[in-house]
Amino acid sequence: MGFLKKHTNKKFDYKPRYFKGEGNPFQIGHKFDEYRTTVGSNKGVKEKFKSAFEESENDKNKGFNKTILIIIAVLVFIFLYIIDFDLSIFKNPF
Repeated sequence: MGFLKKHTNKKFDYKPRYFKGEGNPFQIGHKFDEYRTTVGSNKGVKEKFKSAFEESENDKNKGFNKTILIIIAVLVFIFLYIIDFDLSIFKNPF
């Protein structure tokens, strides 16, 4: 019944003979992993989405959203100008 078992990759814990530092010098990790909450533990997909949503709610860079909205508005008005959209339909005729 070996075909029902989940395959796991082999893990090697190689440590160089003359290395005098802490940890493993060959460990592969992204440079921003220690700042993210969604990286690390084996959570389910639902928990990853929930933690990512909580992380985005607590983001300290709220001014960035305003900048994006201003850029989108400018691009929309440029597009409307290019297609010769008549903005007078929004004015009150009286």
